[in-house]
Amino acid sequence: MKTIRIQGLDKPVSCLIQGSDFFKHNVYDKVCTVLDGFFAAGGNTIDTAHIYCGGESEETIGRWMAERGNRSEVIILTKGAHHDKNGPRVSPQAIESDLMTSLERLGTDYIDLYALHRDDPSVPVSVIIDTLNEHVRAGRILAIGASNWSVERLEEANEYAAANGLAGFTFNSPNLSLAKANEPFWPGRVSADADYCTWHERHQLPLLSWSSQARGFFTGRFTPEVRDNADLVRVFYSDANWERLHRAEALGKQKGVSTIQIALAYVLNQPFPTGALIGAQTPEELESCRQGAEIVLTPEEVRWLEFG
Repeated sequence: MKTIRIQGLDKPVSCLIQGSDFFKHNVYDKVCTVLDGFFAAGGNTIDTAHIYCGGESEETIGRWMAERGNRSEVIILTKGAHHDKNGPRVSPQAIESDLMTSLERLGTDYIDLYALHRDDPSVPVSVIIDTLNEHVRAGRILAIGASNWSVERLEEANEYAAANGLAGFTFNSPNLSLAKANEPFWPGRVSADADYCTWHERHQLPLLSWSSQARGFFTGRFTPEVRDNADLVRVFYSDANWERLHRAEALGKQKGVSTIQIALAYVLNQPFPTGALIGAQTPEELESCRQGAEIVLTPEEVRWLEFG
């Protein structure tokens, strides 16, 4: 499986990153099957978060690593400082609380890739970067990143870090998919548009995309007439996205692969380092993703898929 490099880690990150927002103790056998299959296919990176499944996602991953004795082989991407019912909580106290809880649940003393799940623009980037660097120095975090941040705030944070000899964000995790979002999935979620991608290309900052396959938009189950998934209709139904789907279908037929595999390849063939978070729950879904990750698209094909 292809890999990318992220500053702060001494081992490469697999281009496919297994999602875990369905990992619970009552389906632990399935968790083991999914993770064993993913690692057998060449993957090495798992995405989770402090808020996923009320903490069970991190707990089951920790349980699996303890049983397999493979912590040193696994790259953990987890996230903290998500807002709660009272609003934003991107503060030194919340970051430390979430991080320490995640470490305990995962049964580890370090997180490979630690991302702030949300931003709070009212908090100076100096406070955030200083706080995260305390944990980097303590060995609790190897690399810091962001999820659902604007590029303006990312750039401001990294400029502050560089000016003060501190570790800055070495990866970013917004949504990037061939289907372009009409509006955020939920308040505060960020999807990469053309300007966002141009910024990533200029800085060559690795982008780890959530909902990289647009939550099933390219599976063939959805058409303009099928409107039983309100979130998908709200976020992805548009004339431009149906045209992108038709172009992906045509290119897939030309290359002998499926439409959804082309959509995955679009994410993994950007002019900057990318990884794709996947939600594979069966061997068939994993194999589809594995094959999709091997597809090579030219820059012209990537542009054609998006713009026609």
